[in-house]
Amino acid sequence: PYYVDMNQDLFLQASLHSSDQNLTVFVDTCVASPNSSDFRTLVYELTKSGCASDSSYALFPTPRSDVARFGFSAFSFVSRFPSVFLRCELVVCREHDFSSRCYRGCVSRFKRNADS
Repeated sequence: PYYVDMNQDLFLQASLHSSDQNLTVFVDTCVASPNSSDFRTLVYELTKSGCASDSSYALFPTPRSDVARFGFSAFSFVSRFPSVFLRCELVVCREHDFSSRCYRGCVSRFKRNADS
């Protein structure tokens, strides 16, 4: 566990360990839950499909493409939940493949009109 105060800035880093030096990593979705085994019932989205859902969420530059750095301000669910657990989904792509998911960044999905 990592103990923090409310609204304290948290910084995280994910590193890809591979013998292939031509890969890059992208933070796609991160959600928080008060339950380490249930990320569906009560969740808080920090980012979804590469788009920040929380105003404190930020990506940070990295010296290498196989490292992703991001951060957000610490929060809690309600006082009855003493812990917050994170689950993040990252995407691995070929470096310099500009058509890949890693290079598209935030992908917002628009709903279409159901009219005829």
